[in-house]
Amino acid sequence: MSGNRAILSALERNWQMVTSAVSDVNEPLLSAQPNEESNSMSWLVWHMARVTDRLIHMRLQDAPQIWSVDGWFTKFNMPDEPDDMGMGWSKEQVSAWQSPSKEILMEYFAKANSAAANYISSLTDADLSREIPWTAPTVTMPMEEALGILLWDNIVHGGQVAYLRGYHQGMGWHR
Repeated sequence: MSGNRAILSALERNWQMVTSAVSDVNEPLLSAQPNEESNSMSWLVWHMARVTDRLIHMRLQDAPQIWSVDGWFTKFNMPDEPDDMGMGWSKEQVSAWQSPSKEILMEYFAKANSAAANYISSLTDADLSREIPWTAPTVTMPMEEALGILLWDNIVHGGQVAYLRGYHQGMGWHR
């Protein structure tokens, strides 16, 4: 299995698990925080989609994110802030965040993931070795390491979504 296929296989399994986990969860439960120090399932799904969209488009392709191009920020009633993925938010910001409808949330999740899958599937092993800008103009990393960070982030948060589904409603994240 080539490097891009292994990454994509793991991401797709995780995305399917998240979609399955929330499939029969109603909107109030999707937005419920177990306590003020925790994220809701809807916030986690939004964050995962934002991280994926931003990394694939802005970092790896130097292209506009679907968040901006397709007006998802409007559907989420948020400003068009390309760098805002929820990282560094306070517990007050997380608590005040209002999820759009489940349909809109999951549609953005699906669109971001589909765009990522299309891009990742097109990569060659040479592409994966290419150095990309990371945190500053002089700091770079191989694309495969950046995709490893995306994979890690998605698996961590996908597991949190599945756990919260079980916490709130019982098993059902893996069918």
